[in-house]
Amino acid sequence: MERSDIVIKLSEIFKKVFENDTLEVYDELTANDVDNWDSLSHMLLIKEIEDSFVISFKLKELNKMRNVGDMVDIIASKI
Repeated sequence: MERSDIVIKLSEIFKKVFENDTLEVYDELTANDVDNWDSLSHMLLIKEIEDSFVISFKLKELNKMRNVGDMVDIIASKI
């Protein structure tokens, strides 16, 4: 799967979890940039990503995610 395909799929997941059809997903995006991105929504987001990509994140991988770009890199390494 190409990086751009991962971003497109992530964009759909982000829009669903945060209930925002206009949300733009880009590499530098962080929780500080998204309204309502708190600890609960973060866990929902991770669960949706794991289910959609049929992967599981390790705790150390979650700790390395500083932005969406890091998330994409980790997902790409798993699929």
